[in-house]
Amino acid sequence: MKVTFLGTNGWFDTPAGNTVSVLIESEEYDIILDAGNGIAKVDRYIGQDKPVYLFLSHMHIDHIAGLHTLCKYRFRQELKVFTQEGTKSSLATFVAEPYTVPFAMLPFKNSVHELGEGTHHLPFTVTCLPLVHPVPCFGYRLELDGKIIAYCTDTGPCDNAVTLARGADLLITECGLKPGVTSPDWPHLNPEMAISIARQAHARRLALTHFGAEYRTLEERKALSVQFAREWPGLVAAMDDMTIEV
Repeated sequence: MKVTFLGTNGWFDTPAGNTVSVLIESEEYDIILDAGNGIAKVDRYIGQDKPVYLFLSHMHIDHIAGLHTLCKYRFRQELKVFTQEGTKSSLATFVAEPYTVPFAMLPFKNSVHELGEGTHHLPFTVTCLPLVHPVPCFGYRLELDGKIIAYCTDTGPCDNAVTLARGADLLITECGLKPGVTSPDWPHLNPEMAISIARQAHARRLALTHFGAEYRTLEERKALSVQFAREWPGLVAAMDDMTIEV
């Protein structure tokens, strides 16, 4: 299984990266987590012949802005989009004229589905739990090909993040805050908080993404791997177009 970080920024694109999107290439499916501007690069990595599943964490624009690029794709099998319960109408307003090509006019079969809190079989197993954020936001736990990948972006520390990450082969968390910085009124994680979640969950590997725009250079990200090497050996500070094997 391959995991590719298509976009690793939060808030807006910078020279350090596009807004957040992650590709998981499994044996039978291509799975995309969030649709920031990084999703426009997914055709560099997939042949568009497998079913594609797209999971949206929430409606903040840095997680859905890239949806306007879907019209360039020619998926041969259905694209299934999953969004939180109660957000389908908001999504339909965003992916619509005059802003962009509506879902109904895309040049491939597609469908949009709402997911409630809990575990679903789609046919692989996906667990959705709410995270701590100013707007409703889902974290995801995916189980397939004998692996577990947890995805927790846009959250402060919370029990649900630990639950989703329990025993994960790879935990992907956001890192919107710099080391030592906290933001109680705008919940996000710094590296120490992300490591604490991974440690509590006994996750095997930890990758940081969704860096705040304040991380202006890739050198700042690379320095995190060195700074926290003792606390979490093998820590991945993700960069756009980085691929790791799980």
